[in-house]
Amino acid sequence: MTLVSLDDTITLAISVRDRHASAAWYLEKLGFELVHHIDEAGWSELQTKTPGVTLGLGEQSEPNPGNSVPVFGVSDISEARSALEGAGVEFDGETVTVDGMVSLATFYDPDRNALMLAQDLTRTP
Repeated sequence: MTLVSLDDTITLAISVRDRHASAAWYLEKLGFELVHHIDEAGWSELQTKTPGVTLGLGEQSEPNPGNSVPVFGVSDISEARSALEGAGVEFDGETVTVDGMVSLATFYDPDRNALMLAQDLTRTP
């Protein structure tokens, strides 16, 4: 039985030193399209060539290459988180909300790989 109903989107989040430079590289080299730069959140997002799959660029002064965090879209993050916590899944801190944009919650698989749930607050229910 599935505990959480995921939507048809996934974002692969990676850490980079300079989001704008990295976004330009992905646009030029791989033909991705810019979705948005959100400077106040240190985040840029690019549409890949695969429908429903985006690449998120999180800016960090010392990125950790090779560390990718799959971000799974859900329609109700509170419901999804409750279901997973009820099944013993460990979360890292509280759900974080960027008003009017997104709510995020990081959790771990049995090997401590980080995964994330995201509710897009720009979508109307």
